[in-house]
Amino acid sequence: MNGHDELVLKINNLSIDFAQQNKTANKVLKNISFEIPTSYIVAMVGESGSGKSVTGLSVMGLLPTPTAKITSGEILFFKNLNQPIDLLKLNDKEKNKYRGNYISMIFQEPMTSLNPVMKCGEQVVEVILKHKPDDIKTKKQAKIKTLDLFKEVELTYPQRIFNSYPHEISGGQKQRVMIAMAIACKPRLLIADEPTTALDITIQKTILELLKKLQVSYGMSILFITHDLSIVADIADKVIIMYKGQIVEEGPTYEIFNNPVHLYTKGLLACRPPLNKRYLLLPTVSDYINNDETKLFDSLQEIKASERVANHKLLYSNEPILKVENLQTQFKLKSSSLVKIKKSYFKAIDNISFEIYPGETLGLVGESGCGKTTLGRSILMLVKPFSGKIIYKGRDLKTLAKHELRNIRKEIQIVFQDPYSSLNPRLTIGKAIMEPMIVHNLYGSFKEQKKRAIYLLERVGLSEYHFNYYPHEFSGGQRQRICIARALALNPQIIICDEAVSALDVSVQAQVLNLLNELKKDFRFTYLFISHDLSVVRYMSDRIMVMYKGKIIEINEADHLFNNPSNNYTKKLIYSIPTSNLQ
Repeated sequence: MNGHDELVLKINNLSIDFAQQNKTANKVLKNISFEIPTSYIVAMVGESGSGKSVTGLSVMGLLPTPTAKITSGEILFFKNLNQPIDLLKLNDKEKNKYRGNYISMIFQEPMTSLNPVMKCGEQVVEVILKHKPDDIKTKKQAKIKTLDLFKEVELTYPQRIFNSYPHEISGGQKQRVMIAMAIACKPRLLIADEPTTALDITIQKTILELLKKLQVSYGMSILFITHDLSIVADIADKVIIMYKGQIVEEGPTYEIFNNPVHLYTKGLLACRPPLNKRYLLLPTVSDYINNDETKLFDSLQEIKASERVANHKLLYSNEPILKVENLQTQFKLKSSSLVKIKKSYFKAIDNISFEIYPGETLGLVGESGCGKTTLGRSILMLVKPFSGKIIYKGRDLKTLAKHELRNIRKEIQIVFQDPYSSLNPRLTIGKAIMEPMIVHNLYGSFKEQKKRAIYLLERVGLSEYHFNYYPHEFSGGQRQRICIARALALNPQIIICDEAVSALDVSVQAQVLNLLNELKKDFRFTYLFISHDLSVVRYMSDRIMVMYKGKIIEINEADHLFNNPSNNYTKKLIYSIPTSNLQ
């Protein structure tokens, strides 16, 4: 804590209802109260649906109308010291004087927040001219200011970024553009809504360090909204824990991390894979909330190093089930609005060789753009490799005819990153799971196929009751379970998990990781587990491959690689892992 007594924001007894069709109103916020002092970073932490983003949007006056209804409370903003203004009593014109000028927001998904048909620089210029700071009179001055902001948020080649469209820059660069836009008018309060979600851990760390640096230099306060408690350990002065629309715990960061009181807080801290030990199962938030001592005891049982060594001896005494030899996959580069290219190719996969053994989980880790997903798709021949071999059970998949590949794909399945986009919104989940059985003519009759689909739903923690539900009626974690069930439908030998848990809350992530390990044990699956999160990969994997710019730069047994990395890039990935350790 910094010791400042002045406030920038005070929320008193705020309650918000969301209208539901043919139902009673859903109480999203229930009498929440908290304060943000001047020059503080306050982290608001909780799972999806806990009310975090709604709180941020209510401060900005951006709640959806007429769906959202504020039923009680006040939101006091201190434009000047000891002169609070209740933002809820302002009309839209009055609110616009505060939005952007005094209160700004970084939204969760920069790609959807940025205008796709406007250059990045022009979007920041537009914000500056709209709010008309005293020192900015012309568009030329606004452009100079924008380029200065791009330098301040540590964007390399500011002029290039200024002239680029959002789709032409990386996720981390887009997030920096959003930050530049948010601080353009030097706000007193910055609301950062999940600003690091789905970013690589190295980029995540730089964004967190940047926000802390800007907070100090601008003297502003930050409301930092996230589902991952571990990432705020190093930047937050105070932490607020949200659960089902209520604040269940708050206090200085050190106290929250070292002496959590509420069971929900304890669950959030425990469910992320630990860095110094391996559990048989990851504890989940529900285990703590329900105070299920049996499940907690089971989950907190450590796997001994000697057990892993013995298991690996058995694993690697077998012949590989899959061998990749000198694989290259390349894409033709297209000319952009900025650069004209003549018949040039980009090597997404650059001469990669490795093998996977039956029953093994081989982890593949690296930043976005390194070639991880392309490698997974190349193995399935969804992307045609340029050269090399993909040998499955002695057969090179590159040489097979389409009908032969179709039969092989029964044995090699994939779980994609985004469960919503990989499910047909027009099919019930029962039919979605049955579809591959029908295509491959498995299990004979419709009755037997349905029976199999229901069995798989039950294996992933759902029920027969859900068979006729549609994808939009499920949460993100439930949809991912459905995708796993669909992958199991054909009794595969190998499952490629392509960032299968990266977009999930850490609590839901723990549940899905436990499920994958349980299914592996029961069905003796072989996994290629792809992720940018080394802590998750380490927990799941027997061996880990580290990928960088299309190449495998390091491969080793998981614990050995983590404890004794040989490559500097691997060391960087390990250094970027949130630790949650303030002791």
